[in-house]
Amino acid sequence: MQGRYGNLDYSRLTKLSFLLGIGMFVVGEFGEFGIRKAGMSVPAWEHSLLMTMAAIGIVVALLSPFVFGIVLPLTE
Repeated sequence: MQGRYGNLDYSRLTKLSFLLGIGMFVVGEFGEFGIRKAGMSVPAWEHSLLMTMAAIGIVVALLSPFVFGIVLPLTE
């Protein structure tokens, strides 16, 4: 039987979106760390991009279990 949102695998979506958020955070933070450690001079937009990526990664990692693991299965 197909649900309201189609045939979604909520546990898989929860895990993958959480890992996506963690990955974004890691890339943003290690990018900043690598730039500072190497003593490279990069434009300000790159610093903004990496810090925004880290912040969005935290938000995605924190909200994805609630959205895909709790809210959507309950509304079906």
